[in-house]
Amino acid sequence: MTGLPEMDEDLHLNGTERICVDGDITLIPSPTNSPNDPLNWSIWRRYWHAFLVLFFVALTAATSNDAGTAGNGMNLELGISWDQINIAAGVLFIGIGYTTLLLGPAPFLYGRRISYLICLLSSVVGSIWLARTQNTTDNILSQLFVGASESCAEALAQLSLSDLFFQHQRGLVLGLYVLATSVGTFMGPLVAGFITDSPIGWRWVGWCGAIISGSLFFIFYFALEETFFERNNPIHGHAASPGQADPTSTDLPLDKKEGLIASVQPTPSETPSDRDLDEECGQEKGKTYFQRIALITPSPTLVGTGFKQYGRRLLHTLRVFTFPAVLYSGLQWGAQDAWLTFYLTVEEDNWYEAPWNYSDAAVGIMNVPTLIGSVIGCIYGGWFSDFFVMWMAKRNGGIFEAEHRLWLLLPVAFVGPAGLMLFGIGSDKGWDWHLPYLGLGFIGFGWGCAGDLSMAYLMDAYPDMVLEGMVGVSVINNTIGCLFTFTAQNWLDAQTLSQVFIAIGILSFCFIMTTVPMIYWGKKCRKMTRKQYEAFLRLRDGPS
Repeated sequence: MTGLPEMDEDLHLNGTERICVDGDITLIPSPTNSPNDPLNWSIWRRYWHAFLVLFFVALTAATSNDAGTAGNGMNLELGISWDQINIAAGVLFIGIGYTTLLLGPAPFLYGRRISYLICLLSSVVGSIWLARTQNTTDNILSQLFVGASESCAEALAQLSLSDLFFQHQRGLVLGLYVLATSVGTFMGPLVAGFITDSPIGWRWVGWCGAIISGSLFFIFYFALEETFFERNNPIHGHAASPGQADPTSTDLPLDKKEGLIASVQPTPSETPSDRDLDEECGQEKGKTYFQRIALITPSPTLVGTGFKQYGRRLLHTLRVFTFPAVLYSGLQWGAQDAWLTFYLTVEEDNWYEAPWNYSDAAVGIMNVPTLIGSVIGCIYGGWFSDFFVMWMAKRNGGIFEAEHRLWLLLPVAFVGPAGLMLFGIGSDKGWDWHLPYLGLGFIGFGWGCAGDLSMAYLMDAYPDMVLEGMVGVSVINNTIGCLFTFTAQNWLDAQTLSQVFIAIGILSFCFIMTTVPMIYWGKKCRKMTRKQYEAFLRLRDGPS
């Protein structure tokens, strides 16, 4: 295998890498020889950390989607109208998207852990407020805090997972991320439905959320390790594969058992300080347990409290909205949030009546086919997509292009809209449950695929801009979700369910088919934004 310096210039382009030659895989990012590098952690340690992050994602998705089920109880007991409940749902989207933006600079200045703990505290506050709701204002403010609690699941979770796994594993990792989001999104209303139907009543939807969030706060405080790692620090060195001439090359073979380089040796040119090295063996010291769970892990570039840097980074993050891949991914994920509002509203408004006469628990069970579809979609868009891009790279002379994943979205352009139309028309005409439930399964499949593949594309295209890219996606998708939430009820009142769902099915098809121009012009867009991307990273990581 040859080193990157001998490759064509295009191979240095973000999202264009040599990842597969004669069965070997380039590891991106390059592993270091530091015991503090999360990529060098043992498998169980990495998987345990990933499990904690994914559990957080599922929990916050559940608490963000269970208030609608509790809404029936609010309506009967407190007289809060469904229009007011929909306003609270719109505020929820605002809380998610714009808290994601506001917390964006924190992981690079203060480490990852502090943001998770802040969000869990927000979840506790919002859940308790929901449980003690007495009027419309209480409901709206509770959803603002609950929405803020999900902000870490929108961007920081992907960054934490990318800290732990290599680029060629991102399809699987993002598949698990979207799966966790799907489990929370669809199981939250299911569990809330059973709670609402039980003797303890709808307020325990909030109390249960508060208890679980509070418990997770303590687990995170003592068990979630910091994954922030300064990869550009010369102290850490880079791993070199046996026989490789260039020790800084990223063209490295993959160890088939561990997913890491088999042997890691420091380069002769390293001159680390005595403070960071074990004097006996000449290797960098591993952090102690209390260092790994410190509340704040300051960035090496942090100046004082970092408040000025925080403001500059926050403004700097706004530049991500000039990258086409961010706009594309935000549109795909935002559309799924928009359609979520419509079919959940119809479930909660229409299926309690004849001919179905469902209870709260039965309406909650309607999320099961959607969850099954999303699981299949996550396998297709996650695990299978990793094999697909490897196969595409082999056909492309060993060169992986970020746009390879997007081909898998084309079937979704037909399956997802078909599901929306099946469910909407079936709900309008009073069909037996079979076809509407099949439609929900198709909708879930589209949910799992669209989010997974579009976010994986963004991470492949701009691998060093994961957090900021996901912040941009969150702002876009939650803004779209908010707009549709505020307008959904008026649209449903103005037209029949069949007309509305045929229209949003066509919109869904058009949104997903924006994948075609991205496949065709995506690489050209990446070339056009290459200098812009490099300037973004220099401004972000340079001296303040």
